[in-house]
Amino acid sequence: MSGIAKFLEKIGRSVGGVVGALFAAGRESIDQVITNVLPFMAFISMVIGIILATGVGDLLANTMSPLASSLVGLLVMSVIIGLPVLSPLLGPGAVIAQIIGTLLGVEIGRGNIPPQYALPALFAINPQVGCDFIPVGLALGEAEPETVEVGVPAVLFSRMITGPIAVVLAWLASFGMYSN
Repeated sequence: MSGIAKFLEKIGRSVGGVVGALFAAGRESIDQVITNVLPFMAFISMVIGIILATGVGDLLANTMSPLASSLVGLLVMSVIIGLPVLSPLLGPGAVIAQIIGTLLGVEIGRGNIPPQYALPALFAINPQVGCDFIPVGLALGEAEPETVEVGVPAVLFSRMITGPIAVVLAWLASFGMYSN
């Protein structure tokens, strides 16, 4: 009987260890959500509300949508949206990208903007993607404060540089897509 008892004890300890590890992981996940994700969601909701209530989103979109009719205009739009000061504010909920994307889609549909600018326009309105989440992502990764101080500006500046590059690559990739 001692052999069976030892076997059952090993299984019990193993199952207990797995259950304990899963329980600890669940507890840590809930703690991370309460500590980092929920405050971020509240902040983003507030920023989206301000953007929608003040009409800043519509103003920016209507100001920038005429830039979409040329490659140079798309590059300028990408740089403006990718500015390190603006991109964390434009990123939440992709409000600005949605508004500009809708306006551009309508103009492409009307024939005012050539369809070959659809793909580059997509990249031109999205260099801000992820810029609002960088501090939270670093916090979730338990980054050191020094890493956050260096990492956030590094990513913001890199998006300002890679945004126009993505527009040019998309423009090159769009050759021949809309030929008759």
